[in-house]
Amino acid sequence: DLADEIKLHKNRWHDIQVVVDRLIVRPDTETGRLTESVETALRLAGGTMLVTVLGRDGEDDRDIVYSEKFACVHCDISIAELEPRNFSFNTPYGACPTCTGLGFRLEVDPDLVIQDKSLSLSGGAIVPWVSAGANSPWYASMLESVSEHYGFSMDTPVRDMDPEHLKVILYGSGGKKVPVAHTTQKGRVYRWSTAFDGVIPSMERRHQQTESESVRDDIARYMSQRPCATCNGDRLKPEVIAVTVLGMSIMDVTRQSVEKALQWVETCKTSVWPKSADRPEPEPAVEPLNERESAIAEQIMKEIEARMGFLERVGLDYLTLDRSAGTLSGGEGQRIRLATQIGSGLMGVLYVCDEPSVGLHPADNDRLIETLKRLRDVGNTVLIVEHDEAVMRASDHIIDLGPGAGEHGGHVIAQGPITEIEASEQSVTGSYLSGRKSISVPDERRPGNGKSISVTGARENNLKDVSISVPLGSLVCVTGVSGSGKSTLVNEIISKKLAQHFYRAKDRPGAHDDVLGLEHIDKVIDIDQSPIGRTPRSNPATYTGVFAPIRELFATMPEARARGYKPGRFSFNVKGGRC
Repeated sequence: DLADEIKLHKNRWHDIQVVVDRLIVRPDTETGRLTESVETALRLAGGTMLVTVLGRDGEDDRDIVYSEKFACVHCDISIAELEPRNFSFNTPYGACPTCTGLGFRLEVDPDLVIQDKSLSLSGGAIVPWVSAGANSPWYASMLESVSEHYGFSMDTPVRDMDPEHLKVILYGSGGKKVPVAHTTQKGRVYRWSTAFDGVIPSMERRHQQTESESVRDDIARYMSQRPCATCNGDRLKPEVIAVTVLGMSIMDVTRQSVEKALQWVETCKTSVWPKSADRPEPEPAVEPLNERESAIAEQIMKEIEARMGFLERVGLDYLTLDRSAGTLSGGEGQRIRLATQIGSGLMGVLYVCDEPSVGLHPADNDRLIETLKRLRDVGNTVLIVEHDEAVMRASDHIIDLGPGAGEHGGHVIAQGPITEIEASEQSVTGSYLSGRKSISVPDERRPGNGKSISVTGARENNLKDVSISVPLGSLVCVTGVSGSGKSTLVNEIISKKLAQHFYRAKDRPGAHDDVLGLEHIDKVIDIDQSPIGRTPRSNPATYTGVFAPIRELFATMPEARARGYKPGRFSFNVKGGRC
């Protein structure tokens, strides 16, 4: 009763609650009165309202808090009204504040700090402290003090150490002080008590605080890209990840392949979860979209389904939606561009494709050909540079250039339908298409040298705990349908593991148990399709090194010697030589 005196303790927080209405909810309760009471309560309390449900038959009363704002009154978290930009990691509105939307941070890698786990601490297991040179006695005394305090031996191989002790060495004592004794070269002993920082935190602190570029570069040798601890590599703010549709966040949806994402769209439209062995119904059960939510989502779902349908038609249903553009093959990139063109619905256009079937399994070729035919059928012209037999046989008109390569080419050998090419005696292509020539299968296969490299438990991306053995001294082919995991196995696991072993590369190999047989080889060379050289002026002569002796030859000519020209003068990369 407001007539009563209200006494408040000045040193305590208080909630002042204004009772707006009391009512018993019945089927005939007047909705106008209820609406007016709710609006009054929200206006008085700045958008927050408390409803107390009185308990019956000895039950306790229940308080339920309602709010007009995107805020939690219990944990003081508030967010702005959600907009499409909140779901983009390319804007500050959605990007994780720790990694600024990259999904990873450069951190000191424990596997680069301790590279050989068969070594002990006294035997130099901690590589950066061994390479510290003059300061190593100080580091050694720190390690000895920590080992005495925690009761473990400095001579135990790292792989046999207690994980808790290894954690103290790498990440510190957690603020607990450790008695330290350090003996100088002159025999003087200093004793003090300090909290042990650990190898990794001290290196990261020095990397952030030092102004010396050489020190920063030295520490960077032991750093690698690690998933951001705040967002776990999702790149978005936690409050954005918390928004779900049918129990899945935006990152859960984009981590799926196009095929699985289309199933998710169908689930959103029908609210019936497609059951399969690799995708059971979610637990706990997810509430289907209600009538209002379905109405809101209908047009959006149509758009999503149509765009992903284009990707499926060009044979890219195996790609995950969050796949980094830099990891796509040339053929995959072309087919994504093709998919966007199908969606544009243009007519009267000349489309030029340079080998769109590169990297495609024959099983996926049919869908690519159907896509190209669909572009043709709506009134466009499709011009393709291609060697694939299936694409050639599907073509309406073929132009065959030759007869050879380089200076031996440049002539139209045959043109017309495929029968014209097959009938041409001068066409090398026609000889193979007609069967006059063929690639013979070898009578014998190389037995190899009897040794092999074995990968066990490979489970990166879509690899399902795969173990394989690669025979050495042979030409080995890894094949399979598009998206079956060939590149992941060879490039992400085998190549990166070997590069890490032989060259101490920073790139972390994909998830696997072990790679055995490394003692049978002495190096790994990864030949990919990245541009050769470091500058736009690079060419095959400079890249292979043949340009160096050519420059030396020209530097010995009488005119060059008379002018004092050295071999470097004949380089277009240096001032004085270049135009």
